[in-house]
Amino acid sequence: MQPLQFTCKKHCNRLPIPLLGFAVLLLISLATPTSSCTEQEKNSLLQFLAGLLQDAGLAKLWQEGKDCCEWEGIVCNGNRTVIEVSLEYRGLEGSITPSLGKLTGLQRLNLSYNSLYGGLPLELVSSSSIMVLDVSFNQLNGDLRQLPSSASGQPLQVLNISSNLFTGQFTSATLKGMENLIALNASNNSFTGQIPTHFCNISPSFSVLELCYNKLSGSIPPGLGNCSKLRVLKAGHNYLSGTLPEEIFKATLLEHLSFSSNGLQGMLYNTHIFKLSNLSILDLGENKFSGMIPDSIGQLTRLQELHLDYNSMSGELPSTLSNCTNLITLDLKSNNFSGELNKVGFSNFPNLKTLDLRLNNFSGTIPESIYSCRNLIALRLSSNKFHGQLSKGLGNLKSLSFLSLANNSFSNITNALQILRSSKNLTTLLLGMNFMNEIMPDNARIDGFENLRVLAIEYCLLSGEIPFWIAELANLEMLFLEGNRLSGPIPAWINTLEYLFYLDISNNNLTGEIPTTLMAMTMLTSEKTAAHLDPRVFHLPVYRGPSLQYRIPIAFPKALYLSGNKFTGVIPPEIGHLKALTKLDISFNNLTGPIPPSICNLTNLQLLDLSNNNLTGEIPAVLENLYFLAVFNVSNNNLQGPIPTGGQFNTFPNSSFAGNPRMCGPGLNHHCTSVEVGLAPTGSRGLCGGDIVFAVSFSVFIGVGVLYDQMVLSRYFG
Repeated sequence: MQPLQFTCKKHCNRLPIPLLGFAVLLLISLATPTSSCTEQEKNSLLQFLAGLLQDAGLAKLWQEGKDCCEWEGIVCNGNRTVIEVSLEYRGLEGSITPSLGKLTGLQRLNLSYNSLYGGLPLELVSSSSIMVLDVSFNQLNGDLRQLPSSASGQPLQVLNISSNLFTGQFTSATLKGMENLIALNASNNSFTGQIPTHFCNISPSFSVLELCYNKLSGSIPPGLGNCSKLRVLKAGHNYLSGTLPEEIFKATLLEHLSFSSNGLQGMLYNTHIFKLSNLSILDLGENKFSGMIPDSIGQLTRLQELHLDYNSMSGELPSTLSNCTNLITLDLKSNNFSGELNKVGFSNFPNLKTLDLRLNNFSGTIPESIYSCRNLIALRLSSNKFHGQLSKGLGNLKSLSFLSLANNSFSNITNALQILRSSKNLTTLLLGMNFMNEIMPDNARIDGFENLRVLAIEYCLLSGEIPFWIAELANLEMLFLEGNRLSGPIPAWINTLEYLFYLDISNNNLTGEIPTTLMAMTMLTSEKTAAHLDPRVFHLPVYRGPSLQYRIPIAFPKALYLSGNKFTGVIPPEIGHLKALTKLDISFNNLTGPIPPSICNLTNLQLLDLSNNNLTGEIPAVLENLYFLAVFNVSNNNLQGPIPTGGQFNTFPNSSFAGNPRMCGPGLNHHCTSVEVGLAPTGSRGLCGGDIVFAVSFSVFIGVGVLYDQMVLSRYFG
């Protein structure tokens, strides 16, 4: 079993870099090479090893007759004393024995990123020598037990228990006696109760408290303002409520303040946030804050990241924001901000890399000052009220990789593409719901975009044909052209896009037959092509509807959406070559002929929609072998004969077969006669090769079905 892991929204998992650097520097300075260790220390290490169920070959590295100071992961000092045990990422499985607590000179213990379970031995927490204890990313559980009253003055400075299964509350007795504690990271567990404040009283040097991704509730305790040395306070992704207490702004050394994804409310406008002049990261996203951004924000001149996304804030952006000249990330998406952006001098942000203003009410044109942010990598202005043509200045953003302008009122798509082609680093370009009723630029009038992997020009009501210049996008993986008025056939060059695995051309006026060249798309004909796809994450999440978002391209399904057009002819039998396909929708066309039995070769298929065509014949019984199929629809055709009863067909609703008067089966108006049943193809053998074990595949169906239900909620980008 892999260690329980989470992906924190921003910086939740590990200790801050400055603190880690301090700890490493401090501890390395204490270590010097040595030649041997004591017998007691060797026995303590071997006892730890014996308590593991899986040592991933560590036993072979720790040989009996060998000096333990030379063992893998062990460091001794000049006095032949073990001072460090570093066994992170070793694949260790089992419990932690208390024997490590007998290493009386041990100063650093790192067992992170393994599969250790059980409790955290009290002997380690109360050690008289350990200064840094890191057991993060394991499966340890239980409460943090109270230390005995005699255990005071422990040297422990850094305690990292994040990403485990710990539960319980932080009481006034928790970690009592740790007078030297500097940093506690307890993120990604299941701690309950309120945020503790007693650490500040126990240790005068306490400076880092990380509690992200727990089940903490209640309000933010005002007492945290008394932590005079506090530099990092993170409690995002909990169940906190109430307002930001005014006392919190007394902790003037704070550099990182994060309460993202809670239920906090109130206004920032009347707070004394300007007192936190050392802040470099302020993250209050995904809460219920309202009101305007205070003018005093401009006094936070060291600010590098500002996250106020997913709140209910409003008003115009203050001009004083221009004073935050060190900004790298500005995330204000999903609020009610309004007005034009010209008040903010974006030219003052030479280091800005990410600007996300999605889902607000900003209006006017894109200010020219944005184009002076030469280091900008991700720019999202989608779902606002911007208008006009794109400026040539946009071509100055040479580092731009992610651009979303979707759902605004921009015009002149030809001009836009001519400008954007000079952004050679663009990998994701989302332009949908703009350029309404214009003509799609055709042929060789557009070039560039050498690195483009995602292109979305959907729901623009564009006329014309699918242009040839798309064929020159050699690295294209996903193409979204749905919701336009494109006409003509699917171009024969479509299979030359060797990395294309997601094509949505639904709801257009495309005609002709479905070409056999479409059945030779490289990424859809082999199940072993995923390694060729871009493994990198999107610089910003790509949204498909209000709740579903993608962080990496390969998370998208391998899909063909051809529905809502005027395609004629038969479904090509060669469709069985698309073995990697997971979604196939060719509904609402004018297709005729039978359902090709070769579809049974699409063993990864989760969705098959052939509804609202003129298909004839019977449903091939070999389709019973599609054990991953979660959605099946052949309604409103001219099909006949019995509905197959094996495999997934017992799970599909009657509506999947409605509108086929000559089809029979349970739940339909036409019940099958013995003659019809006798003439039906039987079994699940044939083209798809023999019996397939149903039980194993069916266990996966439930999860696949739920995933699909979420994915079809909405089909637009932002």
